[in-house]
Amino acid sequence: QVQLVESGGGLVQAGGSLRLSCEASGTIFSISRMDWYRQAPGKQRVLVAVITSGGSTNYADSVKGRFTISRDYAKNTVYLQMSSLKPEDTAVYYCHAFVDSGTVGGYWGQGTQVTVSS
Repeated sequence: QVQLVESGGGLVQAGGSLRLSCEASGTIFSISRMDWYRQAPGKQRVLVAVITSGGSTNYADSVKGRFTISRDYAKNTVYLQMSSLKPEDTAVYYCHAFVDSGTVGGYWGQGTQVTVSS
């Protein structure tokens, strides 16, 4: 079994910064891609940032230049550094990972709330 646990969400003023973390644990042979998604109230969950096993990254246009995804391979942890936050960044942020635990599957964290006040 694999678990993903996010942390680091909270309330911040517009223009501020937050750093989210997501640690994968359990039976893990390897992790390929790790992602961050977000879901605002009444809206669909959308992809925010991706980091591959090789370290390549990609971002949604709405966060380019403001968010940075990174990864600690030894700790099976992915981070999302969020800067210049805007009220429209308010959402529940979810971590997702493709994990080989004997079979390859996609796993989700429980989500962490980020609220940006104007």
